[in-house]
Amino acid sequence: MKNSRKVLYVASTFGHLASFHKPYLAWLAQQGAAVHAAAGGSTAELPGVSRYIPVSFEKSMFSPRNFAAVIQLRRVLREEKYDMISVHTSLAAFFTRLAVMTCGKQRPIVMNTAHGYLFDRDTPPLKREILLAAERMTAPVTDWLLTMNRQDERIARQYRLGRHIVPTDGMGIDLARFSRPSAPERTWLRRQLSLRDDQLVLVYAAEFSGRKHQSMLIEAMAELPERVVLLLPGRGAALDKCKALADRLGVRERVRFPGFVSNIEDYYRASDVCVSSSRSEGLPFNVMEAMACGLPAVLTNVKGHEDLVRPGENGELYPYDDRQAFCRAVRVAGEPAVRRMMSEKAEKSVQKYGLDTVFPALTTLYYDALTGKTGRAASEEEN
Repeated sequence: MKNSRKVLYVASTFGHLASFHKPYLAWLAQQGAAVHAAAGGSTAELPGVSRYIPVSFEKSMFSPRNFAAVIQLRRVLREEKYDMISVHTSLAAFFTRLAVMTCGKQRPIVMNTAHGYLFDRDTPPLKREILLAAERMTAPVTDWLLTMNRQDERIARQYRLGRHIVPTDGMGIDLARFSRPSAPERTWLRRQLSLRDDQLVLVYAAEFSGRKHQSMLIEAMAELPERVVLLLPGRGAALDKCKALADRLGVRERVRFPGFVSNIEDYYRASDVCVSSSRSEGLPFNVMEAMACGLPAVLTNVKGHEDLVRPGENGELYPYDDRQAFCRAVRVAGEPAVRRMMSEKAEKSVQKYGLDTVFPALTTLYYDALTGKTGRAASEEEN
C-alpha cells in the first residue's frame, strides 16, 4: 500500500479477535496500516494493533448498552477517520454499521465477515424477519460481504445484503497444529486423558449455550453403550446446567467437562469421532480442526455443517435435536472399518480450509478493499 491506511477491527469480544484474526491483524500492520481493535470482554494481546477500544456489547440485541456502544463508536469513527472497518460477529457487526450510517458520505469502507447469520430457513418466521431486517437496514453501508457457507451466500445474494458479496473458506485453520497423530502418539494421549483403548470417544469443543445444545448429547449418552465417552471441553453460561443433567442421568463418569483447554488438539487426537448438536453455524473451526486430526464428524444437518460433511463419506448428518438419529449416526461412524474409511476422507476434505490456502485469498480481498479495487470475485458477483 503506497499510503498509510487506518483500519478498525470490531468484534463482540477481544477473545474472538485473538482466536481467529491474529495473522490478518499482523499482515495489515506489516503493510503499513495503523490497526485499531474495538471489542468487548477482557483485552487480549493482538499483533499489529496500536489502539484497543473497549466496547460493552451485550448479547441481547435490544440492550441499552448496545445503543450506547453505537454512540461510542460514532465518536471514535469521527475522531479517527478510518479508511476501512472490518466487522465480525453478527451483533457487533450490526451496531458498528449503525454507527457508520451516521457518518455521512465521508464514511470508511466496511467489510462485514459473516461468521454465520443467526437465522436460516428453519428459523421461526418472526425471529427470522427481525434478524433479516437488521441486515437489510445496514446493507447500504456494507461495501464487502464475506460469507462462509452456501446458505448464507444464498441469503446474502437474494436480499442484496452487500455491494460485493464474496464466498470464502473461513479464516483458515492451522494444519500444522491440527493433524492426524501416529498410533503411538494417539495411545500416549489417551493414557494422559485416562481413556481406555476399548472406549469410543466422542468430542465436542464449544461454548456451553442454548444454541450449542450440549444437553441433547448428554441425554443421548444414557442411550449409547457404556463404552462410549463424551468429552465436552469449553465453558459458558450453560455449563453448570449440563453438569447437573449428567449427574441426574447417571452418566457423569462417561461425560467429562475439562473446562477451557489450551491444548485442544490433544483432545481431538485422542478421540474417535467429532460430534456437534448446534442449532446453526457459520463454518465451525472446532469441526474443521477435529476433522483435520482425522476424526469423522457426526453433526446436525444445519448450515455450515452441510458444507463440511458428505454423509457416508467423511461423517454423518442428523436432524437437529433428534436424539435417536444422533445415536444411530454414532453407531455407524463408530464401527472400526467405517471409522477408518471416514477418518482418511475427513482429513483430506478440510485441507482446502488450511491457513496457507485461505490467508492469501483473504489478504488479497483486504488489499483490494483498501486500495479501491473490486477484485475478480466481486466483479463476477456484479455481473
